[in-house]
Amino acid sequence: MSPDRTVVLVRHATAEAGGALGDRARPLAQRGRRQARDLGPRLSGHVGAFDVALVSSALRATETYRLLAADGPDYPEPRVLDELYEARARQVLGALRALPETVRRVIVVGHEPTMSSAAALLHDARDDLALQLGVGIPTATACVVDVAGAWQDLDRDGGRVRAILRPED
Repeated sequence: MSPDRTVVLVRHATAEAGGALGDRARPLAQRGRRQARDLGPRLSGHVGAFDVALVSSALRATETYRLLAADGPDYPEPRVLDELYEARARQVLGALRALPETVRRVIVVGHEPTMSSAAALLHDARDDLALQLGVGIPTATACVVDVAGAWQDLDRDGGRVRAILRPED
């Protein structure tokens, strides 16, 4: 498959344990801040510049994106979306289908089990990567998915997971 487009599905970095402010307001832990800062350059080195960033409105997701982007030129201003907080894999695909055809590379920062489920849904092979995605991905993990064809046609088995990237920690 020659990739026309690339989707990077990222599970937010490690967050603090639950607190009085509720799940949506949980900040990143110190380890999570290190993970996000490390993941950003690895992603841009592996994928290049992103055209669009879709980010869950949960604090740990917005902090993850802010730190991995670190005002670097490869990362655009994020579109923070409430619907990504509790989205399912099919809803992520719906958000991708709505992208303009001029978009070539998109990063989505969200939560488990949605990020691994969306990657598994897109992955067109039944191999070791599919098995890994089936059990989920750890925090601060990115699934790089190559997609052939138009966004509006994106569906099950519409891509191939090229890599699963983690921070060096």
